Amino acid sequence: VENHTVVSQFILLGIPHIKHQQTILFIVFFTFYVCTLLGNLLILTAVVSDSRLHTPMYFFLCNLSILDIGFSSVNTPKMLANLWGQSKFISWGGCVSQVFFYHFLACTECLLCTVMAYDRYVAICHPLRYLVIMNWKVCAILATSTWLTGSLHGTILTSLTFTLPYCGPNKVDYFFCDIFPLVKLACAKSPIIERVSFINIGVLGVTCFPLILASYVRIVYSILQMKSGEGRRKAASTCASHVTVVTFLFGPTILIYTQPKQSEVLVTAVHIFNNVVTPLLNPVVYTLRNKEVNAWPVLDILD
Repeated sequence: VENHTVVSQFILLGIPHIKHQQTILFIVFFTFYVCTLLGNLLILTAVVSDSRLHTPMYFFLCNLSILDIGFSSVNTPKMLANLWGQSKFISWGGCVSQVFFYHFLACTECLLCTVMAYDRYVAICHPLRYLVIMNWKVCAILATSTWLTGSLHGTILTSLTFTLPYCGPNKVDYFFCDIFPLVKLACAKSPIIERVSFINIGVLGVTCFPLILASYVRIVYSILQMKSGEGRRKAASTCASHVTVVTFLFGPTILIYTQPKQSEVLVTAVHIFNNVVTPLLNPVVYTLRNKEVNAWPVLDILD
């Protein structure tokens, strides 16, 4: 049996092709990260403190804000430390945590957006029965199911990735630990892991996206049947924020994981957008478009 040195830590090489731009990128990404934290915390505070926002829609929005805070915190702090010139090393446990929480929170957010699409479908297509169908027990079950399923998804992908032996080299040619860059470093090559990862993530997208699309087809049909122009505008406005969030969530995910052999520059740009920009869209989109949130006294003061 050949002796191998077991890898105990990895080296993150960082964002490729950014020579002499580290300081500028650090400032930009740090600003986005702080705004993401403050914006989502503001939404959580608004929903919890204002009884007018104690509705199923804003209950799911709170879950989305928690997810965005967690998702942006999985990789961004380490990326900022890397840009600032601090240690590029990440422990084995830290790498495992990045893979797990990245896919756990991403999966949960996809499922939650599907649940929110169903919530909008019930609100517009069955308005008189909305509070009966979307009662608090149903909302709690739906939200809990998304978190549990996301946890299972993350566990499967993480377990598959780290069952491979890693005995060197330990340089991850990326700015965070993810499945495809890590599998390249494994001593024993196993194409099945990339295939299972693709299938697992692909099934998630193939399941969630058609359900969201079906919900909005039915919603558009119901809106077109409304006789009141004001009613149509109000119904369309309640869906516009969610459609925007779904577009920016599924677009980068589908682009990255359905085409793992894309150019390095494109994948990196999409990943950075997904990690840094997308979590900020939640507070921006919902506070700008939702009258109920804009009516919160603190936001009036800030305006």
